[in-house]
Amino acid sequence: MTAGKAGNARAIALYALCCVVVIGLAGGVLTAVFEAGPARSAVWVSAGVALVVQVVAFGIARILANGGNAIAGWGLGAVICLASLIIYGFVSRAIGLPLSASLLSLATYYSLTELIEAPFLFL
Repeated sequence: MTAGKAGNARAIALYALCCVVVIGLAGGVLTAVFEAGPARSAVWVSAGVALVVQVVAFGIARILANGGNAIAGWGLGAVICLASLIIYGFVSRAIGLPLSASLLSLATYYSLTELIEAPFLFL
């Protein structure tokens, strides 16, 4: 495991890049599924939220992994994602985004990016 700030920055940057690719591909598929204009907007708003939340959660998990608590970091990241999904549901409704497109797309992005997270914890 690469220790220090440089190792963390490199792992976070690589993870963020992979997240952009995965979220972009999934967003393309979801855009084809949700054909209405507001639903498509919700898919891409969710993509931005997922990217920011996942990179922040990964940064926290990476710091904990460096301290020998990788599973705790991964678990904390999952809790952060779950909490943000719940909050996003209320915010989506308040700002008028279609709930089905908003929540389904955010949950999809979180699921896919959680799958690719583990190797980057130990990079």
